Amino acid sequence: MALTPIMTTHATTGGGRNGRTSLEGGKLVLGMSLPKELPPGPDGMNPEQLFAMGWSSCYGQAIIALAKKHGVNADRAQVTCFVTLNKDEGGGFALSAELKTSIPGEDPEKVKALVEDAHTICPYSKATRGNIPVTLTVA
Repeated sequence: MALTPIMTTHATTGGGRNGRTSLEGGKLVLGMSLPKELPPGPDGMNPEQLFAMGWSSCYGQAIIALAKKHGVNADRAQVTCFVTLNKDEGGGFALSAELKTSIPGEDPEKVKALVEDAHTICPYSKATRGNIPVTLTVA
């Protein structure tokens, strides 16, 4: 499949999970930390949190883009992305995720079809497909 670039961004981190990360041009600089469940875990963000923010935003846009096709008004749509850091049987780490979508006042069956369709076009969903377990939930 040929790709046509639309945009590229970059972030630079020093110090790993207990360092600092910045977006291109210093637009956003964050202190990073291990999750509080993995001491020492000082105050700061962790990669899983940032991944959840990006994925929920991107997936939410896919919902908006496809809503009309499914006869759903997505004006009140909210997506919560849960990203879980797991220990795997090999002693390493692995991610799992849940995308929980709520569109108050809309037919749950239509919303279910919409969220499944959105999962096929969202770049984050495509990047993780077959790599991590992902659960789609309609709230």
